[in-house]
Amino acid sequence: MAQIIEMPKLSDTMTVGTLVKWLKKEGDAVKTGTMLAEVETDKATMELECFFDGTLLKIFAPAGSQVAIGEPLCAVGKPGEAVKTPEPKAPAAAPAENKPTQAQTPAPAATPTPAPAPEQKAPAESQPAKPAAPPEAAPAPAANGARVKISPLAKKLAAEKSIDPSRVQGSGPGGRIVRSDILAAEKSGGAKVGSAPKGSGFSGGVTKTGPIQEERTVPVSNMRGAIARRLVEAKTQIPHFYLDIEVDAGALLELRQQLNTALEKDGVKLSVNDFVLKAAAEALRRVPAVNASWETTQIRLHGAAHVSFAVAIEDGLITPVIRDAHNKSVFAISTEAKSLGKLAKEKKLKPDQYTGGTFCVTNLGMMGIDRFGAIINPPNAAILAVGTTVKKPVVKNDEIVIGHRMNLTFSGDHRVVDGATGAQYLGAIKQLLETPALLLI
Repeated sequence: MAQIIEMPKLSDTMTVGTLVKWLKKEGDAVKTGTMLAEVETDKATMELECFFDGTLLKIFAPAGSQVAIGEPLCAVGKPGEAVKTPEPKAPAAAPAENKPTQAQTPAPAATPTPAPAPEQKAPAESQPAKPAAPPEAAPAPAANGARVKISPLAKKLAAEKSIDPSRVQGSGPGGRIVRSDILAAEKSGGAKVGSAPKGSGFSGGVTKTGPIQEERTVPVSNMRGAIARRLVEAKTQIPHFYLDIEVDAGALLELRQQLNTALEKDGVKLSVNDFVLKAAAEALRRVPAVNASWETTQIRLHGAAHVSFAVAIEDGLITPVIRDAHNKSVFAISTEAKSLGKLAKEKKLKPDQYTGGTFCVTNLGMMGIDRFGAIINPPNAAILAVGTTVKKPVVKNDEIVIGHRMNLTFSGDHRVVDGATGAQYLGAIKQLLETPALLLI
């Protein structure tokens, strides 16, 4: 008898999964441990594992479709065995109904893109408008208002290489533009944004008329719906308070430059954020009351500093966790943060790599933001927002000199942390960052 493989629960908050792509096709031999498909949850893209030996007899959910937990995905059995399509157990939940993901704070943008859903045609004007295609499959608008059929990977590649998709001839099914078409257009150079089509007489420059984008609606993705729910929960249920402090970052920048120069041959390249993450963990050691969680009838004080940091990914963001950061060197934190950040952008994080954080750091300094207040990432009791380092005149020893100043904003859960405790934490991290040699001990 054929075995039915159902949509598993691949994350703690998952209710719906999106079939990004099938790694096997009907008729392929499979066995226990074979990876059958890639499934996008509200937090990451993960592989679906087979638990039976046999043949992939039938696929019930095509690539791009959303499937609720427990609904059938495919059947595995003996070659030639007849399979009936199972009746659905329940209507698939809409993406906006997903439970929220852990991450909700701002971070720099990134654009990994899952595989496309089946192509959908735009409705005629005389017909009622149909629901828009998912963002992953929506055609890109052309300069003349027409819609361009293009795969998500090709669309991403076109943006990276400044290629105008409306001037590329597609070689995929139905004229869809695929990756190879973009690479060919890059090589020819004729479809670059700002380059003129032959015989157009256009010499480039800024377009001053026309819409900034196609006016349309798109469904809420798994991650965006989860973030929306979690943001509302955090902001309405947690009494936030905010504290700002300015840090003299001159010594930190100097130490970072010295270390990076001396250790360049060893492949070491420390970022300012690496030092901030280390300082955040060490400051929790000095002011442990901040390393806590509200649990309605009790407050949980955490014995380890599991510091998470915000990473933007397509249509949202996630917070990978550096576990036991208080026991790790700034070099170890740097290496781990780079690895986790890469996995996050590729949507390859495992659940234990983005859950269990006790404190969060979010940094928009690299995007030029001076200061901002972040929303607390439950169940944490606090979050630290890091602004850019600004060169400006400061008073030092009664003289005006050029200084490097960084702004830190502490958001605290007033049910757990009082203002004085938050101020002590900011004082501790300020001392550590202004005396950065302490972070190397």
